[in-house]
Amino acid sequence: MKNIIYILILLSLASLSVFASYAADTATRVFKPTFRTLKVSNPDNFMSPPVIRLNSDDRLVISFDEIAEDNRWLQYRLLHCNADWQPSRLVESEYLDGFNIADIEDFAFSENTFVHFVNYRIELPNQAMRPLVSGNYLLQVFDRDAPDEPVLQTRFMVAEDAASISGIASGRTDRGHNTEWQQLDMSVTLRGLENANPYQDVEVTLLQNGCEPSRRTLRRPQRVEGNTLVYQHLPELIFPAGNEYRRFESVSNGFPGMGVDSLKFGGTNYHVWLRKDSGRALRNYEFDSTQHGRFLVREYNATDSDLGADYITVHFSLDMPLLRNADIYVDGELTHNRFDSSNRMAYDSEARLYRLEMPLKQGAYNYRYVTLPASAKESPSPSGDLGESNKHHPSGNLTEGNKFETRNEYWIAVYYHPAGSRADRLIGFAVIE
Repeated sequence: MKNIIYILILLSLASLSVFASYAADTATRVFKPTFRTLKVSNPDNFMSPPVIRLNSDDRLVISFDEIAEDNRWLQYRLLHCNADWQPSRLVESEYLDGFNIADIEDFAFSENTFVHFVNYRIELPNQAMRPLVSGNYLLQVFDRDAPDEPVLQTRFMVAEDAASISGIASGRTDRGHNTEWQQLDMSVTLRGLENANPYQDVEVTLLQNGCEPSRRTLRRPQRVEGNTLVYQHLPELIFPAGNEYRRFESVSNGFPGMGVDSLKFGGTNYHVWLRKDSGRALRNYEFDSTQHGRFLVREYNATDSDLGADYITVHFSLDMPLLRNADIYVDGELTHNRFDSSNRMAYDSEARLYRLEMPLKQGAYNYRYVTLPASAKESPSPSGDLGESNKHHPSGNLTEGNKFETRNEYWIAVYYHPAGSRADRLIGFAVIE
């Protein structure tokens, strides 16, 4: 018995040590610049969040490219995380059926493209690896010869059906009616958790359009009615309304698609110039049916767009005066909500507008412009302004504005962590629009 306990302790320490250097940053990230177009999707529903139900036939496909002439031998592993996306205390054998290192055997080379790349795919669950418990999971990809240096990582979730979630999002808020805010009114009904303490054991997180900087956490309901937890009139339920995403399509190098002004071959690859954008804060709301920030790889002549869609250089331009104390970024799933030199716009003083060149794979893209104080380290507001704490800043809320009519989707995740447990269970997930 002592030997068994000793072995379990060693396995636990080994599991934690592998991820120790990455525990501080478990966000979806691409660490090596040659890797591009990281995407997690449900092959049966493009608009579905990266969530599968425990012990179901649900699947997720993780796909990405490396700009290269030949493939490399890549492997992946999974880390179980708590509600805060930090590693749980479960050992690998407790949350996985199978070994926690697997080869990526599904790869193929680009076809008829100017930029050569290798496309890799991972489908989960699979015969080599199947999650045993619900919760947050981080998938890390690494070179077989450098297991401690991930080339990329991405989040996904495995949910139970132990909680049902209902609610609405409305422009009628505690900060005013039909102004610049949206407020959620929601309830969570627990099933099969008779001994749960709803004021201590249950935690709810909310994301607007899957955007990580918008994350809110509810640690206590407003009230409890039997097995139903009611969340109303809480400050965390009020979000800046934002605006509809902008969008463009570049599905062919033979003609300009939606939102594209012109395209031209630049010697090594095609360049696409989008139509000039302008700030929308002072304009009336305009309805548009968007993908809530997502992108879709597509080349209209390709049999398999993952292999036939080429890499192009997309030119963004935003007609706005120079913001002296702020930076403007292009944001959306295409950037994984990162804010660095790769998506920061530069001001062109001669043309008096902001510009950015970004290499992207052909397809249909949603995007928006967000601003961040140049000296600040906080995350930008998803509404495109400088965040609530800086809403009176002269450059705040200039790029997109906040329109209460905006059609946002809110991801609601319910976690259960009873006293003495070593991991958070994800007992319910829903999308409210």
